[in-house]
Amino acid sequence: MKKEFEVLQQALEKASQVVQKKFGKVSYELKGKANLVTQADRASQQVALKIIRAAFPEHDFYAEENARKQTNSPYTWVIDPIDGTTNFAHTFPQCSISIALFYKNEPVLGGVKNPITGETFLAQKGKGATLNGKKIHVSQTKCLENSLLVTGFPYDRFNRLPELLARFGRFLNACHDVRRLGSAALDLCWLAAGRLDGYWEDYLNPWDVGAGILILQEAGGKVTDYQGKKYKKLEEFGRTLVASNGKIHRQMLSLVYPTGSREQKNESPD
Repeated sequence: MKKEFEVLQQALEKASQVVQKKFGKVSYELKGKANLVTQADRASQQVALKIIRAAFPEHDFYAEENARKQTNSPYTWVIDPIDGTTNFAHTFPQCSISIALFYKNEPVLGGVKNPITGETFLAQKGKGATLNGKKIHVSQTKCLENSLLVTGFPYDRFNRLPELLARFGRFLNACHDVRRLGSAALDLCWLAAGRLDGYWEDYLNPWDVGAGILILQEAGGKVTDYQGKKYKKLEEFGRTLVASNGKIHRQMLSLVYPTGSREQKNESPD
């Protein structure tokens, strides 16, 4: 994995340079009512894919801006050229480039970089996670009532407000506070670094969370879907997500659905 890891870091750095140069200098288009895209998204993806494809032409890839190659390769590069495009378009400096390498249906390399702050999170399966070269670990918070959580809302939130706000209310009532920062990849990395204790969100995509999930797991954290189950296929990553330091995971799962609901009874946190 040495060459793959080097290529990941190179792609992450070059894409980050593109995004950094365009920060505050681009307009945006709408893919949906709350789903933005900029020229920087497309330019960042083009640079990252060019580097990866030159090094590993036989590998598959799955990138946010309508780029996918599916053959029989067991390796798939999963790329979000800008995670947090809405933040980026409004010059709110919480955005990132996220690149993961999956082997079959499991991430084995992951990198997330905030091009504005320069923070770079990296992980290799079985070798831990780092922030700017230093090892990171999840928090030791054991009780949900003492935790700081983070969440996000899907692009179709306008059609699901009662459900989403009810869930938000249950969590808000049970913890110190809840943040909404706008980049799923960085939410997972901040959780890995111990800045946050737990995170939930749904309707995410593999490119949003592929790298962040590996980084969190390598930092000692835990990730499941809303039913407490692990993802089995690449396409399932992020569909529903509960992430934590591992110590408050069961407590978080108990709040995803209303008490006594059929969904809650079907949970299997183990």
